[in-house]
Amino acid sequence: MPDQLLFAMEVTLNGLMAGVMYSLVALGFVLIFKASGIFNYAQGVLALFAALTLVGFQDGQVPFAHLINAVFKTNLSTFGWHLPAIVAILLTAAVMVLLAIIIEKFVLKHLVNQPPIILFMATIGMAYFLEGLGDIMWGADIKKLDVGLPQGISETVESVTDSIFGYGFFIDNLDIVATVVAALLVLSLTLFSQYTKYGRALRAVADDHQAALSVGISLRFIWVLVWSIAGIVALVAGIMWGTKSGVQFSLSLIALKALPVLMLGGFTSIPGAIVGGLIIGVGEKLFEFTIGPMIGGATENWFAYVLALVFLVFRPQGLFGEKIIERV
Repeated sequence: MPDQLLFAMEVTLNGLMAGVMYSLVALGFVLIFKASGIFNYAQGVLALFAALTLVGFQDGQVPFAHLINAVFKTNLSTFGWHLPAIVAILLTAAVMVLLAIIIEKFVLKHLVNQPPIILFMATIGMAYFLEGLGDIMWGADIKKLDVGLPQGISETVESVTDSIFGYGFFIDNLDIVATVVAALLVLSLTLFSQYTKYGRALRAVADDHQAALSVGISLRFIWVLVWSIAGIVALVAGIMWGTKSGVQFSLSLIALKALPVLMLGGFTSIPGAIVGGLIIGVGEKLFEFTIGPMIGGATENWFAYVLALVFLVFRPQGLFGEKIIERV
């Protein structure tokens, strides 16, 4: 088999793995959009906040230590313990649920039946607030996140592909774990959305807040539920991205990479978030591999957005999104 074809196959596999990482972030956006009909600008910051909180719990860091030290002239740093990863993850998940309750109580309940642009602006405010809160609580330094996930090149994949093709593919173990986790998340969320009472209520709320209220659906409960689930998904995304590149404030920018994924897959489709991520991941890797050298490289920075622009022109609802038909 020609070397170039083998290289292209390896690039495609790595693209699929990268696409799954994008999809993990996009899932949170889809959940919020399905429940409220708005784009949640704060989803990337939720992933950052979850990762910061997880590292803080693991390392036994004192929350707001910098603020306390500045006000009371103390020298607090840590409690002196190191929590097991599973305990820290459960505590962080509880924090994300608590955060969902606070967001509903102090923000969302006051915006019932408001235009989508108002809700969108509210999520922008929440994004900047949570980013500042994370800074004050846990500090702005780059943190290492280690919850025991395997990292490095998969020797199994390398040996199997070497025996088949005579060339070992280099695939990261963390990407393989992310793929399995994403598949389980999509399956669980799809079943929840389609076959449970609360999943159907969630879709009803997305269609019309007032109509949902009129048939006895608790809008406040649905918003707490969906923001809690989105917070858990953000925690999963934060774990994967934080393990891969460290927990730093640029982590919140992964939301920008999720935008093209949503435009391709559709803002209302959970499976579409995965398919859109895979298309973006494979597309940008193959484009960089084939066309990049001819035009100077660095095409991964803009390829996804150009592809999303094409979809906006020809299929604005995305591959799996619901086509909106308005009768006048």
